[in-house]
Amino acid sequence: MKIAGIQKLTLIDYPGKLACTVFLTVCNFRCPFCYNPQLVLPEKISKVSFLSEREFFNFLKEKKDYLEGVCIGGGEPTVSEDLPEFCKRIKKLGYKVKIDTNGSNPQMLQDLIKRNLVDYIAMDIKAPSEKYPKLIGLEDVSPFSLLGKIEQSISILKTSNIDYEFRTTVVPGLLDKEDILKITKWISPAKKYVLQNFQSERTLDPNLTHLNSYPSEFLHKIKQSIEPFFETCQVRE
Repeated sequence: MKIAGIQKLTLIDYPGKLACTVFLTVCNFRCPFCYNPQLVLPEKISKVSFLSEREFFNFLKEKKDYLEGVCIGGGEPTVSEDLPEFCKRIKKLGYKVKIDTNGSNPQMLQDLIKRNLVDYIAMDIKAPSEKYPKLIGLEDVSPFSLLGKIEQSISILKTSNIDYEFRTTVVPGLLDKEDILKITKWISPAKKYVLQNFQSERTLDPNLTHLNSYPSEFLHKIKQSIEPFFETCQVRE
């Protein structure tokens, strides 16, 4: 497993759990607003100092009386064929497992759920369907094939018995209120939907680093409009 690093403690990545976050490399999307380009672009991945699996699992063994969960992010974790075995080893140590995913590999998500290897899945909904290719930086892909996989993943989560959330990063100039309303119509009803404010400190497309985030009040007004369609609706600054 290509482990690029660990955030040794997070109080927000795994709702309700003291957790760590492990970052994997490689992604099949090229979202211009991605805040981890060093885990996505091959020329940047080549400069990463990787952590060995032994170091990672030794850390988990040392912290098992303190931490409750492990968040697996990236990059895109589901592109790795080794993900089920990786989750299995984490679960054997008594940890809850959360996966952050773009939803492009529904077969992997179904397998993880069926084998009880994941406890929480956070799936990014990048855009309303007509904007998806642009927002993932792959305008030459077949929208039909892509959206079929995204919709399959949405359905898998909504019909599963595990905790999950859908979330959208609201990027000025790329997404507006109307787009969020379209996404709401697409994915609702659902257990949880989170609006994430865009952060410009580091982005895959350097042209976006000059953008200012939406005012907090703007996102909270959108939240008020859509929260009846979800069990839980939040703004994550």
